[in-house]
Amino acid sequence: MKAPKKVWGRRDCSGECCERMSNTAGPASADARVLTGPEKAPTGIKGFDEITNGGLPRGRPTLVTGAAGSGKTLFGIEFLVRGARDFGEPGVLLAFEEAQDDLVTNVASLGFDLEQLENDGLLAIDAFRLDPAEIIETGAFDLEGLFIRLQMAVESVGAKRVVLDTIELLFSALPNEAIIRGELGRLFRWLKDRDLTVVITGERGKLGNLTRFGIEEYVSDCVVTLDHRVEDEISTRRLRVVKYRGSLHGTNEYPFLITEKGLVVVPITSVGLTYEASNERVSSGIPRLDEMLSGGVYRGSSVMISGTAGTGKTSIGALMADASCARGEKALFFSFEESPEQLIRNMASIGMDLRRWVDSGLLLLEAVRPTAFGFEEHLAMLHRLLDEHEPQLVVLDAVASLTSAGARADTTSAISRDLDLLKGRGITTVMTTLTHGESQESSEVDVSSLVDTWLLLRNQESNGERNRLLFVIKSRGSAHSNQVREFVLTDDGAELLDVYVGPNGVLTGSERIEQISWEHLAQTTRADETERRRQELAQRSAALQAQMAALQAQLTAEGAEFDRFVASEAEGRASGVAVRASQGRERSGEQAGGGR
Repeated sequence: MKAPKKVWGRRDCSGECCERMSNTAGPASADARVLTGPEKAPTGIKGFDEITNGGLPRGRPTLVTGAAGSGKTLFGIEFLVRGARDFGEPGVLLAFEEAQDDLVTNVASLGFDLEQLENDGLLAIDAFRLDPAEIIETGAFDLEGLFIRLQMAVESVGAKRVVLDTIELLFSALPNEAIIRGELGRLFRWLKDRDLTVVITGERGKLGNLTRFGIEEYVSDCVVTLDHRVEDEISTRRLRVVKYRGSLHGTNEYPFLITEKGLVVVPITSVGLTYEASNERVSSGIPRLDEMLSGGVYRGSSVMISGTAGTGKTSIGALMADASCARGEKALFFSFEESPEQLIRNMASIGMDLRRWVDSGLLLLEAVRPTAFGFEEHLAMLHRLLDEHEPQLVVLDAVASLTSAGARADTTSAISRDLDLLKGRGITTVMTTLTHGESQESSEVDVSSLVDTWLLLRNQESNGERNRLLFVIKSRGSAHSNQVREFVLTDDGAELLDVYVGPNGVLTGSERIEQISWEHLAQTTRADETERRRQELAQRSAALQAQMAALQAQLTAEGAEFDRFVASEAEGRASGVAVRASQGRERSGEQAGGGR
């Protein structure tokens, strides 16, 4: 069989492309000219379109390469399924390794129904075993058979997207690099001539090469590498856009997950500190704590609750989640130590019914072992839960447990990215962590400088018992109390009580109760003494009043007697005068008669 003639294909131009170019270029004026990059086809893969600024290059081939098990085939199939389902772009899957039934079964766990898409005319699957030796004759390589099959499949559904899985099987029998490069270029030109957006999967090469032949990445317009690595017995999947002609793109390695709803790619962190700062305050669920924080914490801020084991960190986090649900706002509680059922049972002991919020859909409880996956996968999982549940408050309980999954510096970096992700979305974040010691204001993870509000819980042992104390270490942008409070968990919830300062320091627990009893007894004793003295004073006052009344009566009597004495004295004088006058008259008469 004679080798086929290679013809450089050219699409017929009906003037539409020229009109499109004219519209893109705009007027001839340099000031009005608009420059744009290549048109992009969104993949629908969460996070991927964000780091590529829109998706894959439309009408061009993209190479997705990686080792076995990295997710290349799933990437290509999701590209087809999302395109058919969400963007109205039918697709073709040409598979050279797996049978069609196997492909349908494998992706059903991701929620992709390939058979239904075929029945709806949105997808064509052509899966067949390809032996390169069968299509090589007399030293020539013939791809015409592949082109014919591909053309029929494209026309059967009016495809706009194509996935070829995997490309190595087409050229594995060719030892000549020049022939491989030529045939790759021919294949890519054939696809470009038909304006097909293509994903071609390829195996990772040896010695660090992106592909087996080391050629595919040079002729592809976009190259994406998938990596599945294992470090310290923990697996992590990462994605990187190595090349993207004509477009800016994220160049970092990004963690991604293969979930029950497809792939999820998570940007590691935002470039700048550009999130909003709200003036609205939300309650912590503890009234006296709100008072200490001048009305609560700012919405969208981050709160760290640190303390030793058993100080009530999880309880405060649960109380804040409960308060969020009571406001009608969704909350996510992510635990690294307790299962959802255990958390519900434990919080019921302090009068908190979390199950009602779970049943109503306001509260999502998620629990996972810190060693179940790597930090990047943890971030990807958090990203997915935020997209699905859309909470206004998130509690990350026992984040210090993540140190068992990696070095402390890596843990700090992972939590920093969590905080950055949550702040960027305006979500109030509550994080609980262990402290190094009872008297040290530090935590197992070095993120205290990143949080806005820091609450410190501490156990204090005295009088044969341990009691909890709460401090507000800091609260950015808000006046806050500098006083210590005793933190008490009761059957009806949590309370903050005033501490008592005795001769030997702060009094809590039974010492505080004893101090209160002593003060109450002292107050009662003082009240009794006051009443006794008041009665004595009243009695003495009454006695004095009676004595004064008697003296007053005596004085009155003496005054009356004195008045009588004065009157009698006056009468006596008047009578004496009268007598003397009468005697005087009598003497005068006697003297007159004797003279006659």
